[in-house]
Amino acid sequence: MEHTDVIIIGAGPAGLFAGFYVGMRGLTFRFIDPLPEPGGQLSALYPEKYIYDVAGFPQVYAKDLVKGLVDQVAPFNPIYNLGERAETLEKEGEHFKVTTSLGHTFTAKAVIIAAGVGAFEPRRLGAPGEREFEGKGVYYAVKAKAEFQGKRVLIVGGGDSAVDWALNLLGTAQEITLIHRRPQFRAHEASVKELMEAHNAGRLRVLTPYEVRRIEGDGEVRKAVIFHNQTQEETTLGVDAVLILAGYLTKLGPLAGWGLELEKNKIKVDTTMATSIPGVYACGDIVTYPGKLPLIVLGFGEAAIAANHAAAYANPALKVNPGHSSEKSEEKAPA
Repeated sequence: MEHTDVIIIGAGPAGLFAGFYVGMRGLTFRFIDPLPEPGGQLSALYPEKYIYDVAGFPQVYAKDLVKGLVDQVAPFNPIYNLGERAETLEKEGEHFKVTTSLGHTFTAKAVIIAAGVGAFEPRRLGAPGEREFEGKGVYYAVKAKAEFQGKRVLIVGGGDSAVDWALNLLGTAQEITLIHRRPQFRAHEASVKELMEAHNAGRLRVLTPYEVRRIEGDGEVRKAVIFHNQTQEETTLGVDAVLILAGYLTKLGPLAGWGLELEKNKIKVDTTMATSIPGVYACGDIVTYPGKLPLIVLGFGEAAIAANHAAAYANPALKVNPGHSSEKSEEKAPA
C-alpha cells in the first residue's frame, strides 16, 4: 500500500486545482485518473479549443490552461497515477483505501472526487458509414486543428462545441458546413450570433433543420448525404471530414457502487463540498447542489472549498481557512 494524506480521484481542471490547495496546506496527495495525461476533457477532447470564460484570460487554449494548472501544482510534488481507474473505495479504520484497475492499492486520510462527468464516450448518430469511417474522416473531437487544414468539413451539432469549432476552424478548413437538427441552437447566444454573422458573410454555411442520412467514401470520407428532417429532401455534400459534436454519453462507472448519495448520476454535496461519506469530498462537473452550473470557473471555486475542508479532515490541527496565498513566504513553499 502507498499512503498520502489525500487522494484526488480525477486530474481534470478541478482536480488539479484541488491538488494545488491541498499542497498549499502542506499535505501530500496523489491523483488517480484513467486518462493517460492530466487535464480531463480539456486534454482528451479539445486541447486546441479556445476557452473564453476563465477569469483573467480573455481567451486561452484548453491545452495551455491545463499546462498552467500542472505547472501550478508541480512545486508540491504530486504523485500521478494516470491510465488507471479508481475501482473501489472503502474505509478501514481511520484511512480510506482505494484500489485501481491496475491492481494498485492506495490509502489516505481524506478523498476528493473530481471525476468530471465520469466515463464518457461520444454520442454517435447511427448513420450508415459512420462507424466504417471512424478514424478515416469521421471525428468526434478536435485534437489538432492541423488535421483539418485545407479540408471540406461538415460539422454536426448545435451546442457550444459545434458552434465554437465552426468558428475556430475558419482560416484552417477550406470549407465549413454546420448542420443542426433544429433551428434553435443550444450554444451561447454570443457564439450563435457570431456564427450567423459568418454565415451571412459567406465565410461558412449553416443549414437547419438538417441531419446526416449517410456517409460515403472510398477508404476515406468523400461525401455526406444530409436531409431536411421536415421535407425529407436530400442534399449530397462533397466533404473530406465529418466532425460529429452531438454530445457525450456519460456514466459514473465504479463510483456508482461506492455508497455515495447520488442525484441523476451526480454526487450530492453540501456547502463544504462534503459528500454523504464523512471524509470524502467532491467538486467539479461530478457534483450537484441547488444552483449548480457546469462551468470550469465554478469548479475551481468548488475545488478550493473541497481541498481546504479535506485538508482539515486529514489533519484536524489545520484551520479550514487557508488565508491568502500572497501572505505565505517563499520559505514555506516546497522545494
